[in-house]
Amino acid sequence: MKKTAVVLFNLGGPDSKEAIRPFLLNFFMDPNIVRLPKPFRFLLANLIAWRRSKKQAGNSYGELGDKSPLLQNSTLQADALETYLNAEKNNNFKTFVAMRYWHQMSDEIARNVQEWNPNDIILLPLYPQYSTTTTRSSWQAWKSACEKISLNKPEKMICCYPLENGFIRANAANVKQIYDKALLETGIPPRVLFSAHGLPVSIIKDGDPYQVQCEKCAAEIVKATGIENLDWQICYQSRVGAQKWLEPSTETALEKAIHDGVPVVILPHAFTQEHVETLVEIEIEYREMAEHKGILGFYRVPTVGTHPDFIRGLADMVLSAHTRPDISSDKGVSLCGDARRCAMRDLKTSKCCGDC
Repeated sequence: MKKTAVVLFNLGGPDSKEAIRPFLLNFFMDPNIVRLPKPFRFLLANLIAWRRSKKQAGNSYGELGDKSPLLQNSTLQADALETYLNAEKNNNFKTFVAMRYWHQMSDEIARNVQEWNPNDIILLPLYPQYSTTTTRSSWQAWKSACEKISLNKPEKMICCYPLENGFIRANAANVKQIYDKALLETGIPPRVLFSAHGLPVSIIKDGDPYQVQCEKCAAEIVKATGIENLDWQICYQSRVGAQKWLEPSTETALEKAIHDGVPVVILPHAFTQEHVETLVEIEIEYREMAEHKGILGFYRVPTVGTHPDFIRGLADMVLSAHTRPDISSDKGVSLCGDARRCAMRDLKTSKCCGDC
């Protein structure tokens, strides 16, 4: 029976208080994140990791017991996907979770995949919208890990799926449920804030399609809710450093809602599972700030997690991957047409994500 390994990519997170600093160091040493020559990147990464582990990140992970739930939640998604894929008795899929900046990372997972000895491999990021800072970085780490151990199997890559029907439907259902609750409790139609992780504007100007995909994704979720004349906007969270980042910030969007006298329903639509940015930054920090300033109502929409529509959507992409290009989106072609160049291009192979 043919064996197919499905490797899910995600960011990773510290598993103990002692791991917070090395996790941050790994993160900021990534040239996709900090685009400086290595000596300067090393100095800056050490400085940021030291400062943030003592303050912001240390406090945030402290709210979660000094560790991230990201691996656990990603594993739940992987298990649900494997169960769905193997529902047909002739299927033989096995899922693996490869984290980028903390254990379990690509080097370990590549060895596990090699030991299982599949006929082929499908790479599936748990980042719905493509960015050089997430998907490409994880892909590069995976390729490097495979080269080290000569893991050379036929491979397909699903680069992004911001418009995938299951992902859209799952988010829309979650939004509608919380929207109805907010409307019932406040009596005022709430504003839906689509809060995505921010990026420096310089990365977007360099051709990264993340912003475009976040905007298109939000618009599709709005349509799928079926709510007429929905009041909504997109915003960006988690800014780090002094350079110019995507705007408006989530803080600014919340302040505008307070000024306009409307409650908010906030959906982190660029995340597919709960972790520090949703459970702490949104649920605790933004809620506290908004309530302190007098917001009429603050409601957070859960991420898609193991929602049946989302898992079914992931499975559909995996099952159809064999008929697609080596690197493709949920539509089978590139979704980065608004970018100045294909952000998925690999300098070694010149592979691209579709019809660029």
